[in-house]
Amino acid sequence: MSVKVYSTKNCPYCVMAKEFFKKSNIKYEDIDVGNDEAAAKEMVKKSGQMGVPVIDVNGKIIVGFNKTKILEALKKGRK
Repeated sequence: MSVKVYSTKNCPYCVMAKEFFKKSNIKYEDIDVGNDEAAAKEMVKKSGQMGVPVIDVNGKIIVGFNKTKILEALKKGRK
């Protein structure tokens, strides 16, 4: 399973998303788009959005911290 969180340091929803993954014992890659211009462009290309967080669960893109959508994507990723 591949989970990427495109985030910035001062985004409260990014912190909430990462805490959710930590508490759920789900490994994720934290990509700081505030310091990495190439990662920011990749995020916009994947999501069409400039806002963070953008969460990529096995290619399923979720914009914002939406626990329901994250759980659905994780469930599909485990099948």
